[in-house]
Amino acid sequence: MYRPVRTAGQLAVGGLSLAGLAWVLRAVWEVRLALAGEPDAGPPDQGEGVHRPLDALENSYHVVTDIGGLAALVCAVFFMSWLWRVRDNAIALSRRPPKYAGVWVYFGWIVPLVNLWFPRGILVDAFRNTAPGRKLPVSVNVWWGLWLVGMVSGVGLVYRDDPDQLIARAYHEVWPLLASDAAVVGAAVAGAIAVRVVTRVQLERMRADGPEAVAASVGSTAAA
Repeated sequence: MYRPVRTAGQLAVGGLSLAGLAWVLRAVWEVRLALAGEPDAGPPDQGEGVHRPLDALENSYHVVTDIGGLAALVCAVFFMSWLWRVRDNAIALSRRPPKYAGVWVYFGWIVPLVNLWFPRGILVDAFRNTAPGRKLPVSVNVWWGLWLVGMVSGVGLVYRDDPDQLIARAYHEVWPLLASDAAVVGAAVAGAIAVRVVTRVQLERMRADGPEAVAASVGSTAAA
């Protein structure tokens, strides 16, 4: 029995689009900070545990980063739900065991070093088991390459600096922040395309099993 993927794919596309928009918003605020310039009082983090009161623009950047964090969480939930379904359907279609254990659908994103290739590997394995011999969509590699840029840059989806530190960087070196934001937005766009392509290919493959299988594969996510 196949798991529903159409609605899950639509939700994943929506989550990726939401995350992309959130990072566009971050970039806009970082440009606003750069144009405003650092206040005479200096950066928000004064050092040795001292933080000065934030002005209105700096406070609003904190709100924007919170929105981005929430959008990233929503995106992660929807994307991993879709990826798990695609993986399960690929197993049913190929009658072959997957290359990666199911636990890596979740932990593959957070375990150091492993997170540099496992998530892409899970998607690639599912695609190749779904459509053996078919060329991997370019969007998959573009998505993963841009994701890695955003992750390892330290200011993308997984960043080391807190909002106050990012504010200080925006005052003095905004271009690296904007470059990382652009990578994350690009990854969101490419990821949305990849989800649509892989979902479509899997649905096409399922049609060979008859209308009942197709009806199951496009049913509501709640039915799984």
